[in-house]
This record gives sequence, C-alpha cells and structure tokens, in this order.
Amino acid sequence: MKRNIAILGSTGSIGTQALDIVREHPDSFEVYALTANENVDLLIKQAMEFMPEVVVIANENKYKQLKEALVHQPIKVWSGSESIAQVVESAPIDMVLTAMVGYSGLKPTINAIKAGKVIALANKETLVVAGELITTLAIEKKVPILPVDSEHSAIFQCLIGERTPIEKILLTASGGPFRNHSIDQLAKVTKTEALKHPNWDMGAKVTIDSASLMNKGLEMIEAKWLFDVTPDQIEVVVHPQSIIHSMVQFEDSSIIAQLGLPDMHLPIQYALAYPNRLKNNFERLDFFKLKEMTFEKPDTNRFRNLTFAFEAARAKGNMACIMNAANEIAVAAFLKDQIGFLEMSDVIEQTMQKASYIQSPSYEDYVQTDMEARYIAAEFVK
Repeated sequence: MKRNIAILGSTGSIGTQALDIVREHPDSFEVYALTANENVDLLIKQAMEFMPEVVVIANENKYKQLKEALVHQPIKVWSGSESIAQVVESAPIDMVLTAMVGYSGLKPTINAIKAGKVIALANKETLVVAGELITTLAIEKKVPILPVDSEHSAIFQCLIGERTPIEKILLTASGGPFRNHSIDQLAKVTKTEALKHPNWDMGAKVTIDSASLMNKGLEMIEAKWLFDVTPDQIEVVVHPQSIIHSMVQFEDSSIIAQLGLPDMHLPIQYALAYPNRLKNNFERLDFFKLKEMTFEKPDTNRFRNLTFAFEAARAKGNMACIMNAANEIAVAAFLKDQIGFLEMSDVIEQTMQKASYIQSPSYEDYVQTDMEARYIAAEFVK
C-alpha cells in the first residue's frame, strides 16, 4: 500500500532528495502535496512530474505564475504560509515531511500532529523553538516523530530494539570548513568560503550553521527532545570524515554506532519507509578505501554558538526560541555581508541577554518571543 506524503519545502536540499526517493520507489510513495517558499520554477517542474493533489507557494507574489503554469492540470494551487499550515490537515495524507527551513516549520508541524499525521522531521528548529509543546502534543495525539537529520536518524537506528537506558549520546560533527582556523582567520571568513562544506551538500542557512557549529547546537537540543535525555547526556564529538553519523552509549558501557557515507538520501528514505528498509542503489561504504577516522573535542572558545545552545537547553523555557530567532537574523545578515562570521555569535549572545525570558511559554508566547528576539537581533545588526 502506498504511503501518501506531503513534502513541505520540496524545492530545498532535503525536499529534492526526498523526491529522488519517491522517483525510485513509485510503488511505495504517492506525493499528495508539495510546498515551496520562493522557488516557483522548480515547484512547477516538480508538480508537472509528480502531479500532486495540491501545491502551495509561500510567497504570494509568485502565486499568479504558479497558477498560470498549472492551469490545465488537475492540481489545486494555493499560496501563503497559512495555506501550508492548512494543507497538512488533508485527510488523505499519511505522512508530512517537514523540510522547511527555520521557524517557519513550527505551525505546520503543530497542525499536522493535531491532525494525526506521522511526522518525518527534517526541520530541527521546530523542536529547538518549542520542544516541550511539540513532544507533549505528539504523545497526546499518539503521533510518531521520525527523525530525518543524519545524526538523529543514526541515534534512532541505534536504539531500535534496545531496552537499556541511555547513558550518553555521542553526537558527531564534521567540524565544518573552519575547524582548524584561528580566531583571526575566522574574523576574515567570507560567505563564499563558509558556503563550501567539506562533506555535505546543503542549503545556505544550514551550511552557515554548520560552519559556525550552531547546527550542532540545534541538533543537540533536538536530540534532547527526541530521545528524552538531558543536555548533560549529550556529548558533541568532532569527526571530520562524517562516516560515523552518531553513537549511543548505554549503562553497561557498550557503544552502538551507525555508519555510512555522507549522503542524506539514506536517512530520508529510512524515515519515509519506516519501519521498513527499502532496497536501493546508493553507493556503499568501502572500509578499505577509508584512510582514517579521527575524533576531536569541539573548541567552544572559537565556536561559541555551541556553548549558547547548551546554555539555552539548560535554561529551558523560551530561551532556545530566543537563540534560534537571533541566529536566523545573524545568518541572514552574514549572507548579505552586513556582519562578519564571528559577529554572528555576538548578535546571538546579546539577544539572549536582552530578550524577555518566559519559564513556561505557551504557543502564543513562542510567537511573541520569536518576533521580539528578531527585532532585538536586527537592532544589533544595524
């Protein structure tokens, strides 16, 4: 029986790779809905190939172009962020792949959980911003959240069939392109250099987050909620080769790891097909070609964002929401050449110090926090 899926963010890195999986396994998946933010040309191309029931473009200025291109096709065409939040509630949908970037994925994920849809989570910011709200709601609605990030997929796979309590999660990080840079060198980093990740092909925002180690901080907070552990039970390990995607240490001292080549197709496929494993033609890991596998401690003096993430996780409340909003503003400013690489951390730190802290936030509090933190961060960018 085919699984009906909605792909939120179908034109991004995760979305396009998810469609590769659908293309290879047409008997397993049917695309019900595709959504995009800006890339209307690619969305049109995807719609013509996969013929979903609905397509949504977040940017309402692109609606006319999308509508005209698909006018002769039996496809509903919607626009706006509210439409994305509504389409996930459609009855035929079995699974929602949340591959949107940043805070924008929060409301659609909440709506999808309320509608009882299985969540394939690639939007880590959803759990960073509102982890307690999301996990509580998922338990209440008995909705599984299947991780798509390679690290969280690895941890999830390591835990299948295990009953022994987790002692520690070993969350691996490539270290990014600047792991050996000095502070002086980091101060001179350009966006062009930062967008060249040594191992992974990702979108601009995630790539910059990886270079600054903020991505690993976000993943740490996501892991905290996904696997019900404390921040002190998560250790970040820099593994430049990106072969071990993460590990779990159990109370008896045993460590189980999941290995593979640095390719997102596998964790995406695993989430889409779970609990089944689908045969594929992905390149296989050849141990005899591996020259080395090395491990290092992250340097939080040079990469302060990782420290901020642990501080936010321990503070609880809306602090991670503040941090995430400030980071999104800082990354956008860096990509526009408004601030330097190290100044991104300054913006985040100052926003976390200045924004209003709420110990037990509601959804409305998260919305207000996001707005306030973005305003504060934008003031520091000026």
